[in-house]
Amino acid sequence: MKPEDLIAHIHVDEYSSTPKYKQLTNAILAAIESGKLKKNSLLPSINELSFGLEMSRDTAEKGYRHLKKLGVVDSVPGKGYFIINTDFSRKLKICLLFNKLSTHKKITYDAFTKAIGEQAAIDFYIYNNDFALFKKLLISKKDDYSHFVIIPHFLEGGENAHEIINTIPKEKLIILDKLLPGITGDYAAAYENFAQDIYAALEQALDRLSNYNTLKIVFPKNSYFPHEILTGFYRFCQQYAFAHKVIHNIKDEEIRIGEVYINLMEDDLVTLIERLIAQKLKIGVEVGIISYNETPLKRIILDGITTISTDFNQLGTQAAEFILSGRTDKIEIPFYLNLRKSL
Repeated sequence: MKPEDLIAHIHVDEYSSTPKYKQLTNAILAAIESGKLKKNSLLPSINELSFGLEMSRDTAEKGYRHLKKLGVVDSVPGKGYFIINTDFSRKLKICLLFNKLSTHKKITYDAFTKAIGEQAAIDFYIYNNDFALFKKLLISKKDDYSHFVIIPHFLEGGENAHEIINTIPKEKLIILDKLLPGITGDYAAAYENFAQDIYAALEQALDRLSNYNTLKIVFPKNSYFPHEILTGFYRFCQQYAFAHKVIHNIKDEEIRIGEVYINLMEDDLVTLIERLIAQKLKIGVEVGIISYNETPLKRIILDGITTISTDFNQLGTQAAEFILSGRTDKIEIPFYLNLRKSL
């Protein structure tokens, strides 16, 4: 295949969250596996790739550097890049379907890619909690991959998600974060127990919570968060006789001394902190804060934000282990309380 002909076989998917340089390397590796590229085949120049694929020179060069790191490509000054190794086979082609890209989801993604290794081709898609986009992506790609790793959270329409997920052969399916009713057969899953997790985390914080009289959880309307979280919240408040309230909009809520606010969304956390600072309320003394999902920044903000969180690193590592081992069991990922000065 001539170098200029190869460009026609390289597809950069704008829907994909996989970095473009990795899409480029995956396409070249696929061309080698299919026999379209042979040993010593000359590759398009950086300029040709940049122009033909409408990508930056830096991206094209980064793709070639990655292939050199894998020992597949080399270069000679004045001659360009060429194939030096075709003796490999990538049996794993993985589709990651995440509901959103956030700091904690990136932790899961990074842990997964590190654990799965370089010999797997990974396409990464974000469907933004939109069931219609999720369905479109899955239907168009369900025959293209050896495995599908899915985080199934939807704003609406998710009650039918199990029907489309059930079209995937179960040996190819890994469900992360949330078990979805209606998915049948033996498939792998690493999941949170949302009702029990919040109950157990709040119970661990009981000594500090006893300094307050009211617990409020900020649970936005039309949220993708599982309502099992509220089940566990209500159970804890009733068990330990806390006044409690579910808030849909933190901007409109009157804030009083003696209250603890449990925040699911990062935007709500920022709004709450801004309001507490404006009202000159002492955080961790007069008003408490608990935030869902541990991130490095929460260890620093206000000398530390108390968090309740699953282990996102373990979620990603476990998903990779399922694929590499072929196991199809279901594992509950533990939840942690990180007590800090905000409570």
